[in-house]
Amino acid sequence: MANGQWYPAEWPDRIRALAAGTLTPVTPKRAATVMLLKDTGTGPAVHMLRRRASMAFAAGAYAYPGGGVDPRDDEHHVGWAGPTRVWWATRLGVDETAAQAIVCAAVRETYEEAGVLLAGPTPDSVVGDTTGPDWEADRAALVARDLSFAEFLDRRGLVLRSDLLGAWTRWITPEFEARRYDTWFFVAALPEGQRTRNASTEADRTVWIRPAEAAASYDKGELLMMPPTIATLRQLTAYGTAAEALASAPDRDLTPVLAQARLEGDEIVLAWPGHDEFTKHIPTGGAPA
Repeated sequence: MANGQWYPAEWPDRIRALAAGTLTPVTPKRAATVMLLKDTGTGPAVHMLRRRASMAFAAGAYAYPGGGVDPRDDEHHVGWAGPTRVWWATRLGVDETAAQAIVCAAVRETYEEAGVLLAGPTPDSVVGDTTGPDWEADRAALVARDLSFAEFLDRRGLVLRSDLLGAWTRWITPEFEARRYDTWFFVAALPEGQRTRNASTEADRTVWIRPAEAAASYDKGELLMMPPTIATLRQLTAYGTAAEALASAPDRDLTPVLAQARLEGDEIVLAWPGHDEFTKHIPTGGAPA
């Protein structure tokens, strides 16, 4: 295909099965991902990682740090700064308990996969360098799920800085996918004194790249991405600084984006509402166009 849109070979058969009523959709798991930004002389850059070729889901695709919600973070009341849990519940369209867990997942995954921690010892501070061996031991325990994020914050005496996050958009994996996620996308700025690193076992490369540059590489077929990734990159190109992007987040629409597949004559039409560039026409006996 001309661009770098991620399109698994098994999708047409699964779409046909869903349309025929022989495929039961998997319940999506809650997840969060963070578009981490830093300012450069030519506008903000975003931190992206490339998923290893061995990954079962979206292998080789560029994405942001992110992952699933840990149910343990529903249960433990964590130290919290910024908008209240009630505010976040309203913003994210969930109950208060789920809102805490989703925000915790966003902050935890950014720490696990990029080594950046949006938390501090007080409501108006952020930790500095997190690259020492004691920090790495805790990060590894989080990755292994031997330690919940709430327990990690308690152990360190830290407060989660929810005010450093902005909820950006929400995408739900199509019903015909074998692995499904209900994912909230957040935006955040790299805290002063911290630096990113490839701390993820799921990525073989990380980059800081301007959204417009990444989008252009996708258009040329040089970078592989899933629809939510390239869609959010295009949205970020409108902002001249990380602060501008964060300031715009509270006004963004969080209505979930869910792909729709419908039968039209002798083809299946796959579309993401509001994102016409991803529309695919799949002949009943051939490849997508």
